[in-house]
Amino acid sequence: MTWSATARGAHQPDNTAFTQQRLPAWQPLLSAGIALPLFFCAGLAFIGLGLGLYYSSNGIKELEYDYTGNPGTGNCSACAQAGQGRAPPPSCSCAWCFALPELFQGPVYLYYELSNFYQNNRRYGVSRDDAQLSGLPSALHHPVNECAPYQLSAAGLPIAPCGAIANSLFNDSFSLWHQRQPGGPYVEVPLDRTGIAWWTDYHVKFRNPPLVNGSLALAFQGTAPPPNWPRPVYDLSSDPNNTGFINQDFVVWMRTAALPTFRKLYARIRQGNYSAGLPRGAYCVNIIYNYPVRAFGGHKRLIFSSISWMGGKNPFLGIAYLVVGSLCILTGFVMLVVYIRYQDQNDEDEDEQ
Repeated sequence: MTWSATARGAHQPDNTAFTQQRLPAWQPLLSAGIALPLFFCAGLAFIGLGLGLYYSSNGIKELEYDYTGNPGTGNCSACAQAGQGRAPPPSCSCAWCFALPELFQGPVYLYYELSNFYQNNRRYGVSRDDAQLSGLPSALHHPVNECAPYQLSAAGLPIAPCGAIANSLFNDSFSLWHQRQPGGPYVEVPLDRTGIAWWTDYHVKFRNPPLVNGSLALAFQGTAPPPNWPRPVYDLSSDPNNTGFINQDFVVWMRTAALPTFRKLYARIRQGNYSAGLPRGAYCVNIIYNYPVRAFGGHKRLIFSSISWMGGKNPFLGIAYLVVGSLCILTGFVMLVVYIRYQDQNDEDEDEQ
């Protein structure tokens, strides 16, 4: 059986310059006169940008405190010892007091940092139900199997929110107090806990289920909180815009970190007399110690940090640009030496001929 000319033509592209690939084209010829300046210019640009990022990062001030509670490291050691081997540990409080001799330039961000905590573990990272967290009523009462063993409670009720990530929610809390004059009273520094989560997480990925008779608690009726939670998800805050699946602390925690040492934003200090930063004076941070880390050899830190145009302190980015820029210039010099050597050799060959 043979194809007719008409049948063959029906399967052929149109006879145009575009379909037949006859359009004019330009292809660069990377000669030494073009490639070498590109390497040197790119290297200088990367080094300049890297120096700017590195010195900008070094200009960011940070004040940190390890409140893990290892023996002999402060008054939080009693809280760490009291919570050893208990799940959940009993509530305990300790304090970190420090003095600032000058203004700590704002805006000031308060972070908590955990180390030796592998949120990038594969089984841990998939132990969640995104459909449930988006507020779908059907998923609320039927969590996915990836949430096991935190899928169903001991009584057989579906857990909301389910999974290992939610069950391990960080639940230490902090308050900051300032003594303006020696011997004077301590006043509480307002901590802005709003807007600490990513906009897309708070407004798109995480939603509460529809209210039942105007009540969020009724919407979660028939579910159980994760085993390590002392209260249900709808009771995380008295603010209706900051409770349930859209609680800011919960949303921040559910965005898992890529490295075993990570920090997450707790609050911003930008209100009242502290909008320009933390004035000089004595300060105390009252810590409600709930989260156990000594069982897995972890550490907990509190960090006060200022920011710059590039964000928080991150020397790695500047160092990376400096390394890449140096490699570009080094590669350019190597190519220049090779080009000069073989160019001279070609010239000698031509003279001999």
